Amino acid sequence: MNRRAHLSLEETRPRARGRERGRRAATEIARTWRTYAELFDATAAAGGRTLDVPALALASVAATRAWAPDLAEEMEGVAEGADVPLWVVAALNARTEILSEAAAPRAGECSTVVHVGTSRSGTSAGDDAENGAAGAEVGGAGNGAGNGAAGRTVGGQSWDWHEELADGWHAQSVRGAAGDPADGGSLAFTGITEYGILAKIGLNEAGVGVLFNILGHVGDGAGGVPVHLVARRALGSATSFDEAVAVITGAPVSASTVMTVVTAGRAASVEVSPAGAAVVHPDAGGWLVRTNHFQDPALAAGEHRGRLEPETYDRLRVLGERVRGRDGIGGPGDLAALLTAHPGDGAEVCCHAPAGGRLGTRWATLATVLVEPAAGLFQVHDGGPCTAGPGTWETFAVPTG
Repeated sequence: MNRRAHLSLEETRPRARGRERGRRAATEIARTWRTYAELFDATAAAGGRTLDVPALALASVAATRAWAPDLAEEMEGVAEGADVPLWVVAALNARTEILSEAAAPRAGECSTVVHVGTSRSGTSAGDDAENGAAGAEVGGAGNGAGNGAAGRTVGGQSWDWHEELADGWHAQSVRGAAGDPADGGSLAFTGITEYGILAKIGLNEAGVGVLFNILGHVGDGAGGVPVHLVARRALGSATSFDEAVAVITGAPVSASTVMTVVTAGRAASVEVSPAGAAVVHPDAGGWLVRTNHFQDPALAAGEHRGRLEPETYDRLRVLGERVRGRDGIGGPGDLAALLTAHPGDGAEVCCHAPAGGRLGTRWATLATVLVEPAAGLFQVHDGGPCTAGPGTWETFAVPTG
């Protein structure tokens, strides 16, 4: 099994936590930044544009400082620890926004599936847990039948990104700190992210999970709060499903994404964009399936990515067909089977980079993630779902104490 680097952060104050991240990952942050600098330049040049990356990055710092000053302070700490300018760390955290300014193509991005479990009584697993009923069962890999899958709320996704950044991500566990987030307090959480970026996908100590798919809107650009920092705020502050949704919908973003919030018995996809936010709930069977286009009708009127790259609709169709009639996700093996789809299957859910091609065009599935909040499970396979097996999944615990 490949062992992905795991950064365990013990500092509990924003600037100190940032310094710890920067100091311990200085080499990797510098390497990741060099690749992103090349990616920004190559993408802008391909679109006939020029980018003032430092100005765009610092604009995101100003927006973050106004919305969540502790996160701006934490980025300052990262810059100090890694001995790089603040705008470099800000550009990493705002890479989605900067790439939207460059009109970056986004073929082959992430795919997500979530199933909200129901108990024997027909209520959600979360409702039973709150009422002290038997509720969800916990099991391992399977096919979603006969293993308690119907009573479990489980979500997962593929994370697709540029092959050249395959060494640019890591697992992380962040220790919590008592107090209000505005004063530097934070819940503990675990997850995966890229070097220098405060958070991406994860699960916190309150049992709130966040999954992450990029969207594209005609109004996208840079200058707002980076969507990765919105995920960091949700993971670090939300003690419930409702709090997580409120954090995400209230963020003043300038680029689009969908963050799927998963708790013990509830889930919803929260679409955010410069045009507003919307919450998309599971279907009648308890399923949420997400690729890279808006599903809310009002926000879909500004759809950009799907109009240029309609393969997102093919992935949604293939995954929708696969989950139809299933009673849940039985574990990591079941998730990997759902997400293993290649062009011959009707859509490329599991992405493989071509041998050639310029930077910005070589997409690959870099990680496959499963989250089961009721069991406190956050599991990661290093690579695409088609390469996953019983011994390839690594489990990361949320820090305690």
